Amino acid sequence: MPASPSTARAINDRLALRLLQQEGPLTAGQLKQLTGLSRPTVADLVERLTVAGLIAVVGQAGEQRRGPNARVYGIVADRAHLAALDVRTESVAVAVADLVGRVLAEASVPIGDDAGTGPAVERAVTLVEQVAKEAGADRLHTVGIGAPGLIDPSSGELRDSTGLPEWHRRLVATLQERLPEARVSVENETNLAALAEQRDGAARDRDTFVLLWLGHAPGAAVVLDGALRRGASGGTGEIGFLPVPGTAALPTSTDCEGGFHSLASSAAVAGLAAEFGIPAAVSEAGVVRAAVGAVRGAAARVRGQEAAFPGPSGTGAREAPWPEDPASAGRFLDALAERLAVGVASVVAILDPGCVVLGGEVGQAGGAELAVRVQERMARMTPLPTDVRPTTLGGGAVLRGALLTARDRAQEELFTPGERPRL
Repeated sequence: MPASPSTARAINDRLALRLLQQEGPLTAGQLKQLTGLSRPTVADLVERLTVAGLIAVVGQAGEQRRGPNARVYGIVADRAHLAALDVRTESVAVAVADLVGRVLAEASVPIGDDAGTGPAVERAVTLVEQVAKEAGADRLHTVGIGAPGLIDPSSGELRDSTGLPEWHRRLVATLQERLPEARVSVENETNLAALAEQRDGAARDRDTFVLLWLGHAPGAAVVLDGALRRGASGGTGEIGFLPVPGTAALPTSTDCEGGFHSLASSAAVAGLAAEFGIPAAVSEAGVVRAAVGAVRGAAARVRGQEAAFPGPSGTGAREAPWPEDPASAGRFLDALAERLAVGVASVVAILDPGCVVLGGEVGQAGGAELAVRVQERMARMTPLPTDVRPTTLGGGAVLRGALLTARDRAQEELFTPGERPRL
């Protein structure tokens, strides 16, 4: 059946807004060319969207041109402000952006184990309010949160998980209380990182891939045919619980020690580095930074560059001399690749994704030197061709994914024709 006039107008409006989002400001003539709509139809939709406060004239296409086609239209970016949070076990990072996703302000704070649930939540919420104020946002329309742990697919809430701080779950509820007009949602951090890698990172050309997150704890995200797969209980990608050879015990329902976590967590990576005499000062630098420093330094040594290890201040000063044997860096990366290949091979045997991205801070530190080693081992372990790539976004992928999700949700609501909410 042909679309009704109101449905056709709605479709045209959404098409124009998506083009303005993707291409940036456009003239009415350019909209006509890109949409294939008639000049009168484009003129009508431009007027509707302008009256609705969604687009506005942002410039002129050329000084010599006159008339409505010379006007350049763009989305009213400050129509809504968005916040994104990357919640880690010991820190939280916040970014505030406008409706088109342009970051206006960002900051992060450490939150130690001894902070206590109440003070930890207050510190995180205060950071959101401070960053919003710095960005010039009177109110937040949408807040996207990335956090470790399982997200209940029926309620969309962060489930109580053993080993994760209590303040994580309290944070979501407190933000909704302090920001009653905002739409607050939470998603697993690795899933958000995969979304970011698919949209802006290493998997832009792939509809099917797996992201192996290598940070404080290993995780995985599965994207099949362009869609993120969460599983029946939201637990797709809990690869830390995967039973693997080379560990002293099996994981349990409440403890992933003995699973792939024991091979690929940042503590395990730092411990492996120490076996090869590579400095990994966990006590001074923190476990993730220690693992990142060791892997980055080893990759640099393999490339023939000077290796730097981040000291307590993060300045790059070495805490210990590197081994005199220049081959130790390569052997360490080989051993790490062997460990990672065990987990990757299990995922590949079941899903055959064709592409695996080594994400997170450790994946970024290893770069191509680590990715090529994992791919070489995969070629020997499975007949299924698998392209192993290093992340291009690193640890920032979670915050980027949270921001993309918040932007999509805000635009979905604001770009929907009909009675638009007032902001």
